Amino acid sequence: MRIAQRRAAGPLFVAPFLLVFALLFVGPLAYAAYLSLFRDRLVGGTSFVGLANYVTAVQDPQLIRGIVRVATFFVIQVPVMLVLAVLFALALDSGLLRLSKVVRLGIFVPYAVPSVVAALMWGYLYGPDYGPFAQAARAVDLPTPRFLTDGWMLGSLANIVTWEFVGYNMIILYAALRAIPQGLYEAAAVDGAGAWRIAWSIKLPALRPALLLTLVFSVIGSFQLFNEPRLLRDIAPNVIDSGYTANLYAYSLAFTSQQVNYAAAVSFLLGLVIVIVSYAVLLTANRGRSA
Repeated sequence: MRIAQRRAAGPLFVAPFLLVFALLFVGPLAYAAYLSLFRDRLVGGTSFVGLANYVTAVQDPQLIRGIVRVATFFVIQVPVMLVLAVLFALALDSGLLRLSKVVRLGIFVPYAVPSVVAALMWGYLYGPDYGPFAQAARAVDLPTPRFLTDGWMLGSLANIVTWEFVGYNMIILYAALRAIPQGLYEAAAVDGAGAWRIAWSIKLPALRPALLLTLVFSVIGSFQLFNEPRLLRDIAPNVIDSGYTANLYAYSLAFTSQQVNYAAAVSFLLGLVIVIVSYAVLLTANRGRSA
């Protein structure tokens, strides 16, 4: 009797999570998939069109430009962010930094700042009229930096995201470094290895799983880029349009153009792109490890 009760306790404990998961994730996802199969027409109302919305999305030049732009963003921003995160993690793990806890907290704090607040703050700093950078440039008779122009916008967005997430990735990498057995360091020191040799031969190879994890997270985050361009669009409307990123394009379709069905198809297509890129990253990393 007690054994049967114990067996029944497990599903009962899991049931609340499964219920919330179904209501807040599976349900909306299924409903969005259902909506993507229909289209609103001026004559005839809503009609079933099957995969026609997906065919249109694949050929949509604005969506394609948005995906290419966030892919470019990923290629430019993620390596810089991860290199900085690795350097900070190695510096903290070395034990040579004074006030290492304060430094660690200072690097991590930007991640605790909501992305909306971070975008508004950097938007003010980038401002060509009253921003501190512009005022400092004018004070020394230098040209005003145009951070919000077409040529600089992607880099400006990359700077905001890097500022936000370096600390988050640093914490993951630092935790991986702290998990390395101290015996490896002691054996390396007995063999005459210095700090640089230990970092190169022991620490960096041990970081590969954590780096792969942060890389996959970065793929997801980069292709879902939304808050930063959405808020900077208000101060640079001539540079950031409704299709600047794929996620912003889906949002504009749903809430501005009222094309909910097509927006659902675009969202699912973007999700498919994220899955494919993430799988490609994992496959490349696994092949590199086995080679």
